[in-house]
Amino acid sequence: MRLSVRTHGPLEAQAMVLLHGLTSDGSSFDGVVGALAQNWRVYVPDQRGHGTTGPADAYAFELLAADLDEFLEERGLAAPVVVGHSMGAVAAYLHAARRPDRTGPLVLVEPPPPFPQRRPMPERSDEPLGYDWDARVALVGQVNSPDPGWLGELAEIRVPALVLGGGPASPFPQDQMRAMADRMPRGTFQEIPVGHSVHREAPTAFLAAVTTFLDTAI
Repeated sequence: MRLSVRTHGPLEAQAMVLLHGLTSDGSSFDGVVGALAQNWRVYVPDQRGHGTTGPADAYAFELLAADLDEFLEERGLAAPVVVGHSMGAVAAYLHAARRPDRTGPLVLVEPPPPFPQRRPMPERSDEPLGYDWDARVALVGQVNSPDPGWLGELAEIRVPALVLGGGPASPFPQDQMRAMADRMPRGTFQEIPVGHSVHREAPTAFLAAVTTFLDTAI
């Protein structure tokens, strides 16, 4: 899968990859990428079925994780920091569990917990979409019925990992996100109570949390 990507920051800086959420694209990080790029070489791909990458033949979180691995291989990125929001966070932690040799510190922003959820499937709008509707159907289905093995895979993540929850306005239970962090040997949980899109709703607090975490993780 060839991913369209935007790059920011100095060529010689340590690499960071930002993975957006479902129905979005890399532009969701526009409010924070400038600050991150002051110290990092930041890669912001549009994931399969989204943005300028375009549609794919199939959609699953396992495929997103494999896409990430191929992207890192293609770019020669050995163990970058990976910041994933929602859908992107699932891809990030599955990749970290399965490819520890290619994994750097993780920031998981509002990851759908690997426990059964009850996310509704909205009716398709007649308006043009910036993503493939099939991706939404398939991935919401996996959020509601996740692979039972994903929970156990969290224990295989050996790198430092920060789970950022959005508090009471989040669509996902915060205690389940905290349980995710507890299952990772070097996981921590922090709540920024602004809802699901933490990096967009509270960019200053988000950047402070990421910076503080990485100062100790690297």
